[in-house]
Amino acid sequence: MPEEQPEMEPQSTKADFILTIGSRGSALALEQTNWVRTQLIRRWPKLQVKVKIIKTSADRDQTASIRAGSNIGVFVKEIEEALLSQEIDLAVHSMKDVPTVIPDLLRIVAVPEREDPRDAMITEGTARTLAGLPRGAVIGTGSIRRQAQLLALRPDLTVVDLRGNVETRLKKLSEGICDAAILACAGLNRLGMQDRITARLEFNEMLPAPGQGALALEARKNDHRLANTISFINHQPTALAVLAERAFLRRMGGGCNAPVAVHARAAQESIEIEGLVASADGSRVVRKSARGNAEQTESLGSALAESILAAGGEEILKPLRA
Repeated sequence: MPEEQPEMEPQSTKADFILTIGSRGSALALEQTNWVRTQLIRRWPKLQVKVKIIKTSADRDQTASIRAGSNIGVFVKEIEEALLSQEIDLAVHSMKDVPTVIPDLLRIVAVPEREDPRDAMITEGTARTLAGLPRGAVIGTGSIRRQAQLLALRPDLTVVDLRGNVETRLKKLSEGICDAAILACAGLNRLGMQDRITARLEFNEMLPAPGQGALALEARKNDHRLANTISFINHQPTALAVLAERAFLRRMGGGCNAPVAVHARAAQESIEIEGLVASADGSRVVRKSARGNAEQTESLGSALAESILAAGGEEILKPLRA
């Protein structure tokens, strides 16, 4: 996570310096990257900022399910390789795509203020709430976390795999592949598609993925000039909350293939965190929460995971680790 640094005008604002940001080529990834680019140019008007599109494993293989455990890191691997080879200076990721362990020579230098971390339900029919969906309704999602929580609330629902970028998933919904789809509010908001949201699911209905709604700005560990240039964009309450969530996920041992969910809130000197693990069919859910001070951020996330594992979470996750 980013370190606190005194603010000063960095050498990287010289007009002859070009900062290159690496990004996936999806509309959402580019929207997020261009937002960061705009912030940099507004702060340092002399700075030249370029965007380089990098195809990741997930972009090249549109058929393989991201539920597969071997696919952890498919959204960031090639971008991190570009950082290490100095093809780019900065990477902009969706935080929830970043593995809990990153390469030794890289680090997250800033975490901007978080967008809405909740999940959204989108329907083409008349139902306006999750409870209002007709019995046996078909819901599309590519996330086993969402599937588990949906089935815990509504075991009568049928969940189908829904892959692709935001636009692709919404197109499949309009084609009648499913009655409703679950997507992240943050992505829809960033793309200006908030009017497509039928219902924003509250945390008592569905906890989000670790880091959902937040961005991770990643750079080479020894690039102190870049770290100083980007430090103004860091939002400390978001960075602390994400740190707790990633510590929770790390101890749970989960990734895209695990039905693990968590959400933390940092305010002033305190932090609250709530997490869960559920069986894929929603028949078993272990959910707990914890509160502590900001200095306990990582240990609080780890301790909550330990508590959930001891209360039955380990038994739920054991088959997934085999």
